[in-house]
Amino acid sequence: MRGLYIHVPFCVKKCPYCDFYSLPFTESRAEEYKNAVVRNLLRYNNEQFDTVYFGGGTPSLLYRHIAEILSNVNYTCNAEITAECNPESAGKEVLEELKSAGINRLSIGVQSLDNAELNALGRRHSADEAKNAILLANKAGFENISADLMLGVLNQTERSLEQTIDELCGLPIIHVSAYLLKIEENTVFGKRYNEIADKLPNEDKQAELYLRAVEALEKRGFIQYEISNFAKSGYESRHNLKYWRAEEYVGIGPSAHSYYKGKRYAVPKRLDKFLESEFQTEEITEEFPDREEERVMLGLRLCEGIELREEISARLRFIPREYYRISGGRLSLTPKGFLVSNEIIAMLIE
Repeated sequence: MRGLYIHVPFCVKKCPYCDFYSLPFTESRAEEYKNAVVRNLLRYNNEQFDTVYFGGGTPSLLYRHIAEILSNVNYTCNAEITAECNPESAGKEVLEELKSAGINRLSIGVQSLDNAELNALGRRHSADEAKNAILLANKAGFENISADLMLGVLNQTERSLEQTIDELCGLPIIHVSAYLLKIEENTVFGKRYNEIADKLPNEDKQAELYLRAVEALEKRGFIQYEISNFAKSGYESRHNLKYWRAEEYVGIGPSAHSYYKGKRYAVPKRLDKFLESEFQTEEITEEFPDREEERVMLGLRLCEGIELREEISARLRFIPREYYRISGGRLSLTPKGFLVSNEIIAMLIE
């Protein structure tokens, strides 16, 4: 079955490191956006989805409209239905509304439980507010809660990272997404790079922080299953696994991507165009995707890896042994290998 991704392009305030498409939230725009999403969903009445993912932006800002959107989605009875939210927008009313609408998985943007690091990231919540949001979500009936964690934050140390992980894993979460901070050119951080460069960990320090996070999370029962994702057994993100296993999904909303009926599409980053059009504009990005290339590129993001075939096996002699594993006829990368995965993949598919 296919997955459904809905991009909610609204934030109260854009974080200085964020490169995702988002605009200031207003209730009138939210109403128009909801109507546009519903119009686009009508084209997929004959599709049945087993995962639905509201990403953004800050999807929880749309909490009053989620129920109506989901009422127009044909999803299976055991579908995984995720919404991203930030701690400051995850109050009791919002969480209860999301739960009653049908959301059964939350992804909360914690990023850090160190107030100095949160301030450096331009986050609008404190460590206590992040912890309280997780507890409130659990109290509202959410059992499948994921927390985002950022690595390589300005002035972050191994000690502050481990303390965040320790506190986070003591809360009722069952999934962690841990991403290395990447400075994108068109962000506030990108434009201020010369001012903040000396406060950022260098590549070696980033690698140490990443490897420490992998070790600390696994020690606390969160098993790595993808470069940046860790879960208690059986709670891997079913929706995101579709991306990495090259399964098909439909994307709705400005900047959303789709892999549908063998082709890859992208929706332009234009909210005004999305709101005005009867159906969203979809530009083909790959009409005939290279299946073997995608098998390697996407599959090696996962700890399960890929089936080891002869042409790939011949190229492994150029790669240090500490970067990969071979087991049961499958090739996978080690945590050290994940740190240089782009270079390894380029060598394997050249």
